[in-house]
Amino acid sequence: MRIGKKLAFGALVASTALVLSACAPAASAPEAGGDSEGPASVTVGIITSETGPLAGYGAQYLDGFKAGLDFATDGTGEVAGTKLDITYVDDAGDPDKAVTAAKDLIGQGVNLLAGSASSGVAAVVAEQAAQNKVLFISGPAAADAITGINDYTFRSGRQSAQDVATAGTFLDDISGKTVAVLAQNNAFGQGNVTAVEAILGAKGASITPVLVAEDVTEFTPFATQVLDTKADLVFVAWAGATTGAMWQAMSQQGVFDAMPVVTGLGDAATFGAYGEASEKISFLNHYFAGAPDNEVNAAMVKAVEEAGGTPDLFTPDGFNAALMVVQAVKEGKGDVDAMIDSLNDFSFDGPKGKTTVRGSDHALIQEMYQVKLVAQGGSFVPELVATVAADDVAPAEAK
Repeated sequence: MRIGKKLAFGALVASTALVLSACAPAASAPEAGGDSEGPASVTVGIITSETGPLAGYGAQYLDGFKAGLDFATDGTGEVAGTKLDITYVDDAGDPDKAVTAAKDLIGQGVNLLAGSASSGVAAVVAEQAAQNKVLFISGPAAADAITGINDYTFRSGRQSAQDVATAGTFLDDISGKTVAVLAQNNAFGQGNVTAVEAILGAKGASITPVLVAEDVTEFTPFATQVLDTKADLVFVAWAGATTGAMWQAMSQQGVFDAMPVVTGLGDAATFGAYGEASEKISFLNHYFAGAPDNEVNAAMVKAVEEAGGTPDLFTPDGFNAALMVVQAVKEGKGDVDAMIDSLNDFSFDGPKGKTTVRGSDHALIQEMYQVKLVAQGGSFVPELVATVAADDVAPAEAK
């Protein structure tokens, strides 16, 4: 298999399991025990953010990974007679630190790496994986460019294209509709405009960007510009300290009364960031604990809570990574090529239900969610509106 590199659509949508026929059999979790012909042990290097700006995301990932490892090995830490030795390294969200960590682990003979809350980190670790011919399972990093970047890199979470496609599901028929994109005029915002143009534009929508300079603090003129587009849908991609002021201006200018507004719902720490607009915004969502209804999600939630954690946006990414690690070691027995083969078209029951590793480019195909925030006890909590079928939001295959 040869996977070509895909151009990035952009960074993670602000906030922030297409069910394919699989060559590998589906399973609730890879079974531990059984064939003992593999090595006595395999070391897995987990490189992710334990400190730094994405430490919260890293913590969610690690909570999920540890719960997933216990789930997939029945608490033994072993699979098919092989002990899994886990080495955790903090990249602090710094690509240079991540490269140093990856080189050090590879130099010690480690040929299976996982982690990465940051897309920048994932990209450089993926490069190291290809250069050194080791398996890498990226984590919450959402940049579309990670999908199909090379034969050695997989992902255990969703990507930005799935976010944008989910935004489009808030309209019954996107063809012929106008979508306004309100975003900051920086790489992040421009990337989201590109993603919307590529994904929703390809389905027949007309895209109207409204870009705002990063140093702007008065957002009334831009809320008025959004109104003037007379859009059928407004997609907001925003991050940073001005978020609250932007939403306030949108509310004051009556944007929510005139047209539907969609943005990405991030982790629990962001639920109170929308002010009086909270119950007027439609949210696309990757995960919250109450969205999926299945035994695997229930087991993950229970395990994380019993360990003192709280299931959150990126907890399933860690859990999926553990299931993929166990599958790779069970079937590949530590041989990189065999481990890669075992993950191509691997279909499994994860916290978000049926989940499939697309063999052609290693996208992780999974369901997504439409969500609203509702007031509860002086704060806001997410409530599921609809589950979006995985095949409705599958990213285009990387070329």
